[in-house]
Amino acid sequence: VSSVPEVRTALLSWQRRFAGGEAGAVLDGRDIGTVICPDARVKLFITASPEERARRRHRELAGRGEETTLAAILADIRARDARDSSRSAAPLKAAEDAVRLDTTELDAEEAFAAARDVVDRAREH
Repeated sequence: VSSVPEVRTALLSWQRRFAGGEAGAVLDGRDIGTVICPDARVKLFITASPEERARRRHRELAGRGEETTLAAILADIRARDARDSSRSAAPLKAAEDAVRLDTTELDAEEAFAAARDVVDRAREH
């Protein structure tokens, strides 16, 4: 859906209104910081190696009883990354002013704490 320009255009104003509400918002998406909210006060570009993302996904699927292989998941992730990075409509890329957070070596709690630290530092200034 996100690669269909007509759908993206139809959702853009709604997403911007949602993000710009008085309480603010935490948004997740491949183009939030570059297209949807280019003027956001805090932008995180959260990454992990394809191998680690595949391991995480494999654990998730295995936990639900779904059968798949780590190799198949890794191939899917690499293909999606290549497709998303090269598409013409809102390609996957970090905003120039985004803080890059590599979570390859972090567990979920550590990644959350690191992201929260970035937000807290931004709020202090």
